[in-house]
Amino acid sequence: MVPYIISTVNVNGVRAAAGKGLLAWLATTEADIVCLQETRADDAQTAAALAPALAGGWHLAHAEPAAKGRAGVGILSRRPANTVRIGISPDSEFRDTGRYIEAEFDEVTVASVYVHTGEADTPRQEEKYRFLDELAVHMGQMSSRTGSYVVAGDWNIAHTERDLKNWKGNLKKSGFLPTERAWVDARLAAGYVDVVRVLHPEGAGPYSWWSYRGRAFDTDAGWRIDYQLALPELASRAKQAVVERAATYAQRWSDHAPVTVQYR
Repeated sequence: MVPYIISTVNVNGVRAAAGKGLLAWLATTEADIVCLQETRADDAQTAAALAPALAGGWHLAHAEPAAKGRAGVGILSRRPANTVRIGISPDSEFRDTGRYIEAEFDEVTVASVYVHTGEADTPRQEEKYRFLDELAVHMGQMSSRTGSYVVAGDWNIAHTERDLKNWKGNLKKSGFLPTERAWVDARLAAGYVDVVRVLHPEGAGPYSWWSYRGRAFDTDAGWRIDYQLALPELASRAKQAVVERAATYAQRWSDHAPVTVQYR
């Protein structure tokens, strides 16, 4: 397998991020593939925001959201994808919601996923569970088709107590509910590998999201909710994982930081 560096980042609005530092990051990153979440823009708006990067050689595949200002996922790559799938399945209720896009390259298939935030005991949380159920089925199908597949994105789930600073205060809140955490358990039991955790087996974090409110960033009171879940064949090639946390609050261009993994 040719070495790949794969990054994933929730840009928190691609047009705003482009003006704050995303374009500069794309100009310097060594990543071969970048998964984007929450572009919050249609196809044309996303391409326009990323125009300098596209002119510089990046190729874009994008799944625009049906609802303006919500979701939207994309994949930037140094080489164009062989095939692109938008949505988990053609008959999915989430087909046009901009939450899943999959790109097949010669040696690896990469998906960018955005699992929306929920709220315990509300219809929005039930919608989150329905999406996770559909995603679980597709991930199971992919495990029988290929060994080189990774789903990267913002899952809005902290898997264990090591994945958020204030876990005691979030036990009954969406993002750290037992059912959500059990969903991640089930994917790992089915053979998927949480690549970042395997490469960072000790200690808390590394966190990838910090609220803009208060001093969460300065005190590193974050959540690890941005994962790369890979099948074992690909995961075995992961050699380094880094969360590209901004040096200062002022240098942030999103409330998330890129999560970058080297596969060799």
